Amino acid sequence: MQYPEPIAQLIDSYMKLPGIGAKTAARLAFYTVSMDSDDVTNFAKSLLAAKRDLHFCSICGNLTEEDPCSICRDKQRDQSTILVVEESKDVISMEKMKEYHGLYHVLHGVLSPIEGTGPEDINISSLLTRLQTNDEVKEVIVATNASTEGEATAMYLSRLIKPAGIKVTRLAHGLAVGADIDYADEMTLYKAVEGRTEI
Repeated sequence: MQYPEPIAQLIDSYMKLPGIGAKTAARLAFYTVSMDSDDVTNFAKSLLAAKRDLHFCSICGNLTEEDPCSICRDKQRDQSTILVVEESKDVISMEKMKEYHGLYHVLHGVLSPIEGTGPEDINISSLLTRLQTNDEVKEVIVATNASTEGEATAMYLSRLIKPAGIKVTRLAHGLAVGADIDYADEMTLYKAVEGRTEI
């Protein structure tokens, strides 16, 4: 038996979201149909508003309603450091910590030769422009994920930025707080040893 066309289209729409397979999409579609009409209308309005009202900051590349974003406009922030992240959601994670007070730069991805993603496909050129036009920046902190692609991107950025005399650092990786050493894999242990600090 086939789904009615409106349900089939809704299932197809949900399946376009990352991590949503056919079964989950069908469950979400049927749940949506059972929702109150006002809730569905508000949900649709939220989707449209997010797509219509959000854009990328012309300076750092973060998602924002205003350009430049509130972080780039804030002169109270430390103008000497830029923390480079893969996605806008990483900025939110760092801000929740309330310990970093510098600026950000969002790459919108990482280098991945397998996926065909090169330097021109992510937000690197605007970072280099920022560094050339702002002599206040003394350190770039690379906070890409501890994946093969994240490490390759970090190394690539370091090779581009260091010749300008700007310090390039990498977020420490290693054991999570509360983790047991015997459950950690070799790479995690290696990074933990490599990133050790004096106490």
